[in-house]
Amino acid sequence: MAGCRFKVRRKAWDLPFLAEPEELAGLRRVIGLHLGLWGLPDVIDSARLCVTEMVTNVITHVGHGTPTTLTVSMNGQFLRLEVSDPDVRALPTLLAARDEAESGRGMALVDSVATRWGVMLGVDAKVTWCELATGLRAADDHIEAPQVASAEALLVLCCLNADGTGATPLSVAVAEEATVGVIASLLLWLRTHGCDAREALDRAYTRFEGAIT
Repeated sequence: MAGCRFKVRRKAWDLPFLAEPEELAGLRRVIGLHLGLWGLPDVIDSARLCVTEMVTNVITHVGHGTPTTLTVSMNGQFLRLEVSDPDVRALPTLLAARDEAESGRGMALVDSVATRWGVMLGVDAKVTWCELATGLRAADDHIEAPQVASAEALLVLCCLNADGTGATPLSVAVAEEATVGVIASLLLWLRTHGCDAREALDRAYTRFEGAIT
């Protein structure tokens, strides 16, 4: 049982859009929300920067309104970001632009935060990609933290069958249901002992928010 780990499902997703400056804020917001759901808060800022610079490169060198697609996936322990557009001629380059320069630093910024990046050319499209280190051991792993480890050990116990064997499959979905049951039981325990269950839940959520910021 000590070796049990709940696996995180991170399914690749695509987002088609038109490359316009007005789209950048929305892309950054989507990246933040999605990586939060994937349990990767530590790479959100770097991912936002990379997507912003790669899309800005399309706007600047291919043109406003270019049909573009953002693809987000896992490549082993790395987060992979891909921006595809239909122009195979305008290739991103790494320029040694001066700090005060207003342009030319986009891929240099990507290069500074990404583990690696590159360009793939197709017949009628190109893909600019980069990969960010996540600190995970595998694509379905999760970030280590003392509170997370303690919670996982508790959930493994909650998911045991009557004969002491683990629930099959031992998945995040099973753990989620167990989590809801544990929270409900603890709130009932508080109310039974004359405590304000709602106030305790509010305090717990405040601590949770403090742990993720």
